[in-house]
Amino acid sequence: MTQKRHKTVGVKVGKIQVGGGAPVVVQSMTNTDTVDIASTTQQCFELAQAGSELVRITVNIPEAAAAVPEIKKRLLDAGCDVPLIGDFHYNGHVLLKKYPDCAAALDKYRINPGNVGHGQRRDEQFSTICNVARDHNKPVRIGVNGGSLNQELVMRKMQENTDRDLGKSSEEIINECMVLSALESTELALECGLRKDQIIISCKVSRPHDLVEIYRDLAQKTDQPLHLGLTEAGMGAKGLVWSAASMGILLGEGIGDTVRISLTPRPGGDRREEVYAACELLQSLGLRTFAPSVTACPGCGRTTSTTFQELAESIQGYIRDKMPDWKRHYEGVEELKLAIMGCIVNGPGESKAANIGISLPGTGESPRCPVYIDGQHFTTLEGNYDELSAAFQTLLDDYVETKYHKRETPLPATTTPFAPQPAKPSLRVLA
Repeated sequence: MTQKRHKTVGVKVGKIQVGGGAPVVVQSMTNTDTVDIASTTQQCFELAQAGSELVRITVNIPEAAAAVPEIKKRLLDAGCDVPLIGDFHYNGHVLLKKYPDCAAALDKYRINPGNVGHGQRRDEQFSTICNVARDHNKPVRIGVNGGSLNQELVMRKMQENTDRDLGKSSEEIINECMVLSALESTELALECGLRKDQIIISCKVSRPHDLVEIYRDLAQKTDQPLHLGLTEAGMGAKGLVWSAASMGILLGEGIGDTVRISLTPRPGGDRREEVYAACELLQSLGLRTFAPSVTACPGCGRTTSTTFQELAESIQGYIRDKMPDWKRHYEGVEELKLAIMGCIVNGPGESKAANIGISLPGTGESPRCPVYIDGQHFTTLEGNYDELSAAFQTLLDDYVETKYHKRETPLPATTTPFAPQPAKPSLRVLA
């Protein structure tokens, strides 16, 4: 069971509140060249439609900074008001000062205190970004990364460990420095005139165990909202498992106000996969509900036919296509639960537990498919895959239209009050 949420200050990022008791927010980052206004705008729009409530873009060169206002304008013209975050490293103090329209268009600035400068220049340049944020009334994320941690701080703590014979491991010292960097930078930001409700903190590393330890420590020492995520989660199953293992623990302990699952996409892959993963993580923990869930069995020797797999896949695609319209017109449709099962062992039981469930015949079973609606046997279907798919879709449409309250005024076509709907339903595979 998820514990009581760690109490944090609320920070508004555009229309979205992070922390302060608000639902955990999903965010993502584009991987387009920001200078390419058309492709960056398109990807921002797609990420928002997939369920990303905040979208971060790279602002690394003058041309990128100059492109930001037009990207923002095109998104708004398309009816997409997703908040945009500028990701700054090394030269953010220069770009934000030189391009005030960029500073005004962005909804939040990300600062990495490990690479904003060295020595006295680091504090000066960090302060410059904070001053711009103060003047434009924008929030910042102080984002400490293990791979770009302030080495002066690390060396000082290493020397202290030796001189005082503290016996700390290098890993413990690095983790301590991560937290210390975030807290010291927060104090500096406050000294620059930023308010507590303008500061979000993150301390990202690539190792799940260290991430858990760092955020547990951080949560004891600050009430600023916390952004969770591994610096680099990796590709495919590895990235998903490592992210879920670390963030699932923290979220289960009530730690974390916004999340990003930093998946490495395959060449030409879909950037939205990281958004779907983050939505799935929050939905699996009962923290948010984004889309209907489809429960399906994994198959075994009893399920030699592929019909149940094909049906589960087609229903997921059908929900994906219908959700934008359903979300606009029907309240609570994202709570819908479906079950598509492959044999008699768990089929009837799981089907009865869902809003709509179908139990397909396994090997040697009668070629009949009982359908249960809200726990009661409703009908029995027969036929080939195409016939079953069409009949099940009809039952699904009828259920949505009759069971969910129709909004008097439909939501706008491209946005919803708090979270854009994800384009992918949740699939749960039974063990």
